[in-house]
Amino acid sequence: MKRCIKVAGILVLAVMLLGATETAKAQMPVSQISFLKLTFEEAKAEAKKTGKLLFIDAYADWCAPCKRMKATTYKVPKVGAFFNEHFISIRIEMEKDKEGPGLARTYGVNAYPTLLFVDSEGTLVKKDIGMKSSSQLIALGKSVLE
Repeated sequence: MKRCIKVAGILVLAVMLLGATETAKAQMPVSQISFLKLTFEEAKAEAKKTGKLLFIDAYADWCAPCKRMKATTYKVPKVGAFFNEHFISIRIEMEKDKEGPGLARTYGVNAYPTLLFVDSEGTLVKKDIGMKSSSQLIALGKSVLE
């Protein structure tokens, strides 16, 4: 009987801890840009549905500044909060992804990272080249929305 009470107590404690963990997760702020795993066409459709612009991180695997932005700038909570609110964000490897080379030609991507802001019809709104700090990237995003 005592063993059953102990097991029941442990189970109740486990359920309480799981509930507290889920509540804490739900209250946690967004910690980074949510890059969606969509094709360019799917991203345009999502942009049309939501009324947002696309933010495209045009990168190459070998690009050191691209890797640095992915590891730092894109993970800053205020950057994530701003971009997730205002843009549909995707990353495209311009040399290896199936649609990368074609998009690189279309948008004149010849240096990395290239940051593209595109509307739901595929029209280029703004293009910027080079690594950005969190404040620079937010300022760039705000300039696109003005």
